[in-house]
Amino acid sequence: MLRAIDANLDRLGEGLRVLEDVARFLLDDADLTRQLKNLRHKLVRDMHPLEQQLVAARKAKEDVGVSLRPPGAAHHKDVPALVKANARRVQESLRVLEEFARLSATPLEVKPEELEHSRFEVYELEHRLVSKLLRREKSARLAGLYLILDTQSLRGRDEVEVAAEAIRGGIKAIQLRDKQHSRAELLEMAQKLKKICAEKEVLFIVNDYLDVALSAGADGLHLGQDDLPLAQARKLVPVDKLLGCSCTTVSQAERAQSEGADYVAVGSMYPTLSKERFELVAPDTLRRIKGKVSLPLIAIGGIDQSNIEEVMKAGADGVAVISAVLGKEDIEGATRDLVTKLEQFSLMECENGKSNL
Repeated sequence: MLRAIDANLDRLGEGLRVLEDVARFLLDDADLTRQLKNLRHKLVRDMHPLEQQLVAARKAKEDVGVSLRPPGAAHHKDVPALVKANARRVQESLRVLEEFARLSATPLEVKPEELEHSRFEVYELEHRLVSKLLRREKSARLAGLYLILDTQSLRGRDEVEVAAEAIRGGIKAIQLRDKQHSRAELLEMAQKLKKICAEKEVLFIVNDYLDVALSAGADGLHLGQDDLPLAQARKLVPVDKLLGCSCTTVSQAERAQSEGADYVAVGSMYPTLSKERFELVAPDTLRRIKGKVSLPLIAIGGIDQSNIEEVMKAGADGVAVISAVLGKEDIEGATRDLVTKLEQFSLMECENGKSNL
């Protein structure tokens, strides 16, 4: 029995350490890191009275299970898969220890109920880790061209057909912005857009309306300075969903980052006809924000072929457009031209970086 307990304690500690390092070094999440560390230390402390007996009973070379292991180490396709695999190791080990703790002659002093509680705690921690990793992956996909599908700018065209054309042109994300339809109409529209975006692996984000974003299964919610407070929205939005915020100043961007935003939209970069009221901030503001926050920055407002390179040089990770695409008859062609411009800029930056090495 001691050998079985020892083996499961080893697996338990190893698995928790992997999860802890993912939270610490990959996600920079102090809260998750602290919880995982505390859990690991607690379980080690609970088993401490058995330490000498466990070491004495250890017979690693004689373990018949060693010969049953498949050749080569297991490969995980990505970090979420790594987290799931190690969480499963921890959960299985806890369940084995829990069963041994229920025996009348058990050497374990810890109660089985405590081990069961720890196992359910790991289920929750696994969910949070995987969700945050998926959210990080989504935010990385914001780099590129981001279309704000403003229904007032559609000029009677079908929103799904327009979205399909933009997707064929190479758009990376679509944000639905609407000020004229009822919530029921908007939800129906959002559901259709979510479907086509999901099919083409394009991010779908809803502007302003948390209820519509949640009901449509959107990838995220985008808020302005006068909308639902960001800190409150972060509590309500599922942990795997993106939360974006429009900012015009460095202080707003810093606050957005501290309150849980995944990306910041900065603008208006230039005068625009797509919004009745806008605050002109210019590329210099984008450059200053870039030096203060680590979130992806999306430049917005009056951006087109003539100035898209300027905002990228100022530090934009992505560019949001409305009129530059929706104002054209050839949606797909206009989108492709802008995407090509961005790709050329990225290639030039890459080549300049290599030449400076």
